Amino acid sequence: TLPCNPTRPRERLSSLLSALSCVFWMFIMKAQAVVMSEPKSPTPTPGDTYKGWLFKWTNYIKGYQRRWFVLSNGLLSYYRTQAEMGHTCRGTINLATANIAVEDSCNFVISNGGAQTYHLKASSEVERQRWITALELAKAKAVQMQAESDDSGDDFPAVSPNSGQGGDCRNTEIQSTLRTLNSKVEDLATCNDLIVKHGSALQRSLSELEGLRVAVDMGEKVKQVTERATLFRITSNAMINACRDFLSMAQSHSKRWQKALQTEREQRIRLEETLEQLAKQHNHLERAFRGATVLPPSFRGVSGKADASDEDDDNEFFDAMEEPAEFITVPADPKYHRYKLIFSIVRRFFSSTCPLELEPVRQRRTRIPDKPNYYLNLWSIMKNCIGKELSKIPMPVNFNEPLSMLQRLSEDLEYYELLDKAAKSHSSLEQMCYVAAFTVSSYSTTVHRTGKPFNPLLGETFELDRHRECGYRSLCEQVSHHPPAAAHHAFSEKGWTLRQEITLASKFRGKYLSIMPLGSIQCIFEKSNNHYSWKKVTTTVHNIIVGKLWIDQSGEIDVVNHKTGDRCHLKFAPYSYFSRDVPRKVTGVVTDKDGKAHYVLSGTWDEKMEFSKIMQSSKGENGTEGKQRTVYQTLKAKEIWRKNPLPEGAENMYYFSSLALTLNEPEEGVAPTDSRRRPDQRLMEEGHWDEANAEKQRLEEKQRSTRREREREAPAPASSEISDESGHPDTYQALWFEKMDDPVSGETLHIYKGGYWEAKEQGNWDMCPDVF
Repeated sequence: TLPCNPTRPRERLSSLLSALSCVFWMFIMKAQAVVMSEPKSPTPTPGDTYKGWLFKWTNYIKGYQRRWFVLSNGLLSYYRTQAEMGHTCRGTINLATANIAVEDSCNFVISNGGAQTYHLKASSEVERQRWITALELAKAKAVQMQAESDDSGDDFPAVSPNSGQGGDCRNTEIQSTLRTLNSKVEDLATCNDLIVKHGSALQRSLSELEGLRVAVDMGEKVKQVTERATLFRITSNAMINACRDFLSMAQSHSKRWQKALQTEREQRIRLEETLEQLAKQHNHLERAFRGATVLPPSFRGVSGKADASDEDDDNEFFDAMEEPAEFITVPADPKYHRYKLIFSIVRRFFSSTCPLELEPVRQRRTRIPDKPNYYLNLWSIMKNCIGKELSKIPMPVNFNEPLSMLQRLSEDLEYYELLDKAAKSHSSLEQMCYVAAFTVSSYSTTVHRTGKPFNPLLGETFELDRHRECGYRSLCEQVSHHPPAAAHHAFSEKGWTLRQEITLASKFRGKYLSIMPLGSIQCIFEKSNNHYSWKKVTTTVHNIIVGKLWIDQSGEIDVVNHKTGDRCHLKFAPYSYFSRDVPRKVTGVVTDKDGKAHYVLSGTWDEKMEFSKIMQSSKGENGTEGKQRTVYQTLKAKEIWRKNPLPEGAENMYYFSSLALTLNEPEEGVAPTDSRRRPDQRLMEEGHWDEANAEKQRLEEKQRSTRREREREAPAPASSEISDESGHPDTYQALWFEKMDDPVSGETLHIYKGGYWEAKEQGNWDMCPDVF
């Protein structure tokens, strides 16, 4: 009950609020000093869960209906009953972008800018204020979560390569504690805002109560003041509890942090003592070397000064340069000479024993001759090819582009940076996102590439040595002719290996050409030992007879991590004139071994891909096929890959990318079987198509003749031997690859057995066949 004289309690309340505000802000400043003294990790802590019944406006017929609301992780969801929480969510709104407005004593509105608006009503003003307080706290955390996610760039924490496992665990524990403390400080700041807000309202009510004269109005105002005093008490208790949690956590971790700090100081002292000993030992060795060497007079004077006493060990050091008469005297400042000594030793080592000469990075070409405009009657050639295997059809170079299939296979490394980033990732699920993006990126170069690559000759190879520029090396070899199969092996100093064996099956259907890649692609990361595998989708070339040629990719890909069981299901949507989706659309979901979704990928295979972290998933309405759709609540999408722009004039150069323009550039030291040495392909690039067609026929006849000779020399086939389509045994053995079973994926493929790069270094290619 309130006293008769409202002036005194109002004055006491004002003084109480002032004192509470001063104490609170002193506490906030000290707490923020503790938290902000250490760097904040970009990973947010999940918010608290708040549940309860509210009335939600539905329509003018049903009016307000009772619904069960759940506030969790910055998302407000509602259900018809509590039993629906496990399977059916009626709606969800993200508080990070939402606006919360109070209409009257019990009603409030939540809107995210027009797309979603919830008109809600609580059972009382106190209940409404409890929800408002919880919503404002959750919104503050959601906004911070999204801001920190935007500032973090790549969502992958950087760990020092020199830090040990124990240091990583200790650092992770400290960062987790700091995040929790920071969250508590933010709760305190929010509670302070609410205390100021409710305190001001309570002061206004007391002022109004002081001016009342009619006894009838007194009862209503007393009730209003009582409710606002209750709200003030609830908020004050929340702030007191938050202060208690913060102090308890800070006290419980202070001793542990002091011990860790003392350990770091001791380690630093030991390191300084070790450097001190190394410096003295080095100086003794240098003096001994000078004493055993005949020096010029000018140098002897300085040497004598240095040898005068052992105490001079801490006063002077000499850096031997290329000219004996020149030297540098380093002052013996304890904080200076220890680090200078290290650079002196390294410089002396490289300058005297192994001088380092930096070679300039090779400038690759940026243009090739423009494509000639030759007329060719396409139907006169294609009308007899319907239903046949494309690899068995003799095609003139007019349909080709001046690259072989081995070089096209090497173009998969156009966006090798995605695998470099994946190798640095410390989470298998995040690594899966990069591998999936790399899978999609390999199709970006095909959107305008309607020319057919040259079929490689049996034994033909192609190397792509980008070790100095990009850190990787790649080798392809044609390991089979019928069916045509190519093996590919690439490895990087960043810790990843890519290998694949692709066999193309193609059919001409009259209006379009279907190309079905068979075989699998595997990627292994050295640090984590994660082993991924996937297959390629179908490529379709449309308008073979009439109209402009265009290419589409369609199908589904499952990228599987055989070590962890993680999986990414990618879907390439086929083009449809009646579809409202973006053309060339690709979608994917990354799940763990239990089937729980963690990331969503979306974009197009010819432009870019984005990925989003899933915060919550729920079952939505049924789709067109009667299947229940899954609704994912995600953080803001981030771009993980974007296609590089084509070089200027690409439309006249077969729409080659910057990498593709360099693939057929002549290089010294490559194997005699390298695609760059193929004469018909070189003639076509230079614009001599008639000569290229004649050379192409010569090479194909030479390959057939070599095969017939190999069949004559082969022994009689046993029943267990594998034969080709002509019934003859397959006796050809690849030079750089060996067919074996992969124990991880269970697949059989050609795997690089080594020797190529060693042969290149020695310049010895005697083992290579004569294919050209």
